Amino acid sequence: MKHLIMTLLTTLGLGLSATTMTAHAQDDPIVVGGLNYTEHLILTSATFQLLQAKGYDVDKREGLGTSVLRQAQENGQVDLYWEYTGNSVILFNDQPQPDNAAETYATAKRLDAEKGLVWLNPSDTNNTYALAMREAEAEKLDIHTLSDLAAAMNDGADLTLASNAEFYAREDGLRPLQEAYGFEFPRSSVKRMDSGLTYNALREGEVDVALVFATDGRNGAFNFEVLDDDQQFFPVYQLAPVVRQETLDAHPELRPLLNDMSAALNDPTLIDLNRRVDVDDQSIEKVAKDFLTENDLL
Repeated sequence: MKHLIMTLLTTLGLGLSATTMTAHAQDDPIVVGGLNYTEHLILTSATFQLLQAKGYDVDKREGLGTSVLRQAQENGQVDLYWEYTGNSVILFNDQPQPDNAAETYATAKRLDAEKGLVWLNPSDTNNTYALAMREAEAEKLDIHTLSDLAAAMNDGADLTLASNAEFYAREDGLRPLQEAYGFEFPRSSVKRMDSGLTYNALREGEVDVALVFATDGRNGAFNFEVLDDDQQFFPVYQLAPVVRQETLDAHPELRPLLNDMSAALNDPTLIDLNRRVDVDDQSIEKVAKDFLTENDLL
């Protein structure tokens, strides 16, 4: 697995040279990393533009997978990026799900500090996993919660699910979700596809239920009903900037800059930003700059 990650990093232009493995000197570019979907592409672009406007030499490495990006930061090849608290606790540190957002953040901050990573102020967000249906079908079948979905499936409802491959296999994904709620989609009823395609598959009636993200702007625009996680199975995925300790020591002024940006983020804001890109077809760069301007961050 380690060899695979190293190969991926090299392929993506993040080769593990002796230079990149060392901490960035004060005059080296600050490397801003980012994941490979709309919300993160917006945040990565906004962070890049913000730091450039403040006079920093900045390099951007976006569009990476979750584990690859985290490995790049731990190796000193990425200085900062926006991470979700649930990813740190459950995926990177293999810890059980805490009871609430504050405990999740505190756990991520404590465990990652041991690895030289600093969690700055969390935003008021929770982009957790969710399952959604078309509003009309949810109303027809009287399914509004995940418990309702479980009851319908156990009563013989023949429903199909669109899921990405990661959720299908994750330890906080489909299998444990079904165990918690006491139902199961037959394997033949689960269609695996890229994350962005699950929305169109549900909208076009190719499936009955789809994996979505809570802050995705397409949920409302496509008339989806996001089913209530009434047993609170899904972890909290609160966004915060995470910076290498050595980078923060060299550039302590990053802390207030990124904390101000974090304070401007909440769920309605993320939903709106995502909608501008995925529904209104605005460019990532424009939406990111507008966010900074609208919140007096530039």
